[in-house]
Amino acid sequence: MHGGPRNRDRPRSLAARRPPVAGSSAPNSSLPARLRLSWPTRSLRGRRPHSQGAASSASGSRFPGSSARGTAWCAPPPHLEWHDAPIRELVADATGLPTAVDNDATLGAVAEHLYGAARGLDHVVYLNGGASGIGGGLIVHGMPVRGVSGYAGEFGQNRPGIASTADQQAPEGVLEDEVSRSRLLRAVGLTSADDPTLAAALSTSDDPSVAAETDRQRRILATALANAVNVLNPRAIVLGGFLAMLTEGATDQLTDLVRAQSMPANAEDVDIRAAVQADDRLLIGAAEAAFAGLLADPLSRLPERPGPLEEAR
Repeated sequence: MHGGPRNRDRPRSLAARRPPVAGSSAPNSSLPARLRLSWPTRSLRGRRPHSQGAASSASGSRFPGSSARGTAWCAPPPHLEWHDAPIRELVADATGLPTAVDNDATLGAVAEHLYGAARGLDHVVYLNGGASGIGGGLIVHGMPVRGVSGYAGEFGQNRPGIASTADQQAPEGVLEDEVSRSRLLRAVGLTSADDPTLAAALSTSDDPSVAAETDRQRRILATALANAVNVLNPRAIVLGGFLAMLTEGATDQLTDLVRAQSMPANAEDVDIRAAVQADDRLLIGAAEAAFAGLLADPLSRLPERPGPLEEAR
């Protein structure tokens, strides 16, 4: 990732590769192999290809789970089956670089705040819809809010308010059980798909059952967003991942639903926006996390140089 806080132009990916991974496995055994697939470890330790000679100084990683101070996942995503995994240490050992790790939705919020849909705004609620559920990030007074242990923003684990019993599909479930990527996939007859493929399938479908499912999810999501508006009084709500698909052609509808359930004063200035960083938003956030240590102490990352006496020898 190229770019940094002194240059707030949108960063760009130098290269990307998404290797297929079958099933789930313990991170201790699979992580080094996955890193070799996604980027050769020797490149991470020295100079990356296509980087015009720029040396790597740090690594930033994002994972879909709850991070306790960036070291382990205490509330792991169900599809990974990782428990209390020391992710930062594993990545640092594999790359030989100082490593920062954080929740993917938190990093998505940072990326959209610095470069995307919430650029220039100091009070933002960000929700990201992914394969593992719904995560969230908060920007308050221009700063990310993580909570005392790093778990703030788990909107997907809140109990949803559902006005109509006909809309309820997961009794006793949480928000991410009702507003769900897997339900959208089933609605369009797919077993798996990346976000662009799913978005295209939803937008081109003329099946009434598909429209009914997106409307149902939109109504439930609106209640969750209204609760966030009442509590946090944000300037913008940014939706990423499959949640952004629920705004396609329906931003005004979703906004009206949210405002109808919010305190008028709190909802007066709020905008609902789709994330604009697309697939790069989580990588950009991870890159910002990696930059943080460098900016806090730039001299510590400079290569050691011989002193005057050593040079004289």
